[in-house]
Formats: sequence, C-alpha cells, structure tokens
Amino acid sequence: MISRELQAELINIVGEEAVEADVPMSAHCSFRTGGPADLLVRAGTGDQLDRILARIREAGADMFLLGRGTNLLVGDGGYRGVIVTMTGAGALSLTDTTDAGEEPGGAPLNGISVSGTRLRAGAGASLQQAAMAAMEAGLSGLEFAAGIPGSVGGGIVMNAGAYNGEMKDVVESVRLTHLKDPARSRVFAGSEMEFGYRTSLLRKESYAATEAVFALTPDDPERIRERIRDLAVRRRDKQPLEYPSAGSTFKRPRGNFAGKLIMEAGLAGYRVGGAQVSEKHCGFVINRGGASSADVMAVISHVRDRVLEDTGILLEQEVICLGEF
Repeated sequence: MISRELQAELINIVGEEAVEADVPMSAHCSFRTGGPADLLVRAGTGDQLDRILARIREAGADMFLLGRGTNLLVGDGGYRGVIVTMTGAGALSLTDTTDAGEEPGGAPLNGISVSGTRLRAGAGASLQQAAMAAMEAGLSGLEFAAGIPGSVGGGIVMNAGAYNGEMKDVVESVRLTHLKDPARSRVFAGSEMEFGYRTSLLRKESYAATEAVFALTPDDPERIRERIRDLAVRRRDKQPLEYPSAGSTFKRPRGNFAGKLIMEAGLAGYRVGGAQVSEKHCGFVINRGGASSADVMAVISHVRDRVLEDTGILLEQEVICLGEF
C-alpha cells in the first residue's frame, strides 16, 4: 500500500485534483477491464514528472508509466503501486511557432508545436492529435498514426505503426528521462532509439519518453486529409472498432499473420465469459461486454496453445500485462 506521506508529497507537487487513490483501471485501459491501482498521478510538465519520479524512488514504491492504456491489460486484482500518466494533465497546448524555445521542463507534457517541417509533441499528447496538427500545418508523414488510439509516448515505446508507416520513419529525436538515474536523462536521436518491430530502447532500459520531434514533409493539407480518411475507412472495414480491445493482441510472426493463423485454427468467435476472438478480425481479442481480465487472459492463453499445437508457431503477445491476475 502507498503511504499517506507519499500521497501527500505527490499532492504537493501536482495538486489534489491530479492525485487519485484506489482508481479502477478499467476506466483507463481500452479493454475496459482491470482492478484498482493504489494511486494514479497526473504529471503536467517535465519538471513535475521529475519531482514525482524522485519522490517515488525515495519511497521505494512500485511505479508504472501509463499512456492511454491502449496496449495494456491490468489484472482484476489491480496494481499495488503508483500509476503515473502524462495524459489529460490540463488542456492540450497547441501552437504554431517558428521558435520552439520553451524550456523543456516547463512545457506541457501534452503540448504540440510546429516549427517549419518539425512537429514537437509531448508524450502525453495523443497520436491522433499529433497527426491532425501535422495535417493542419501541411506536413505529411504522420497519416498512419491518425487512427492509432495511443499517446505519443506509448507510440515511441512500441514503435507504433500501421499501413506501411511507423514511428521510426519520422522520429528525429526523443527527450528521455531515466527512471532511476536522472544524470542519464538526455535527448536521443531517432537513430539511437533502437526501434524495431513493436519495440524500442524503452522496452529494454528504464527510460520514459517525455517529448518527441518529428521530421515531416510539406504537402497539401487536403491531400493529407484524404489519405487519413482512406486509412480510417480501411480500419472500420477490417477491425472490430465497435468493441473494447487493445488492438492487435499478438505480434506478427515472421512470414505470416497472427489473425490468419488463429482463423485457420478454427478459433474465430472463441469465447470465455465476455472476452472473444473477433470474428471480424481474428487478430483482435475483444470485450463483448462484462469481460474480466481473467477472461481475456484465458482467451489469449487458449489461442496461443492451439496455434502452437497446430502449426508449431508460438504467438508472441503484444499486449502488456500489469498487476495481480
């Protein structure tokens, strides 16, 4: 359990309205499942985040950095620690400027600004917001991200991608905060981020992304808008967007597709409680209504076992699991 002293110290940093106790994680994850976290804290600026992390380190409490919860499954028993999020901390700051000279520590973690062909976005901004800001500025390169429901920070962690585009294609630099050793915090070039298929440096080392700069290409805003619309139609036609899920549940196996293997195993529509393999796209496990995290895990485990038995291919889970199951 989190001590009252730590809770009071965090309130002193961000204000009482930005600290919640016993928060149902079902309200913060796209699966709409998950038990309560001991504490949830919203950081508004990089300075606040640094102070929050320092207090948590000093207290020896467990901590998890949450984006928009779109690739996360929290156990029904919840999480015994502090959830720290950079999303929803105050109003989105959206500016068009030729000088991005704000002091990084004081800039809003969900802010977006444009300077020439560079778009700077705080980790708490959504990928949708970043893509639309780029479109309005007549900058191409983030169209693929317009339909990805996560945050910029989460997209960096997972090297988010879709429809032949991914973060590594457009990320010029990322400001990283080291969770254990502040002296190691610095700006990393995109080439240093070790981007790979659904992975990055952040999956391997104890860093948090607080801001990213995207190098984009000038284009007509209407042409960009049309490409975004086309991708949105393709998503609606192929994906079960009407149900809560975490998107693709499994990584794509080399030379194959998870959804295809699951369908060929006869698992379309396979269901445990309220969790089900989508019949529209077998690569998605969805919450048909009233699912628990245990239901979701039972479906995932059965699918993995069945596909391995049928094909010898072990599906690697893309969804991150957290807390007590």
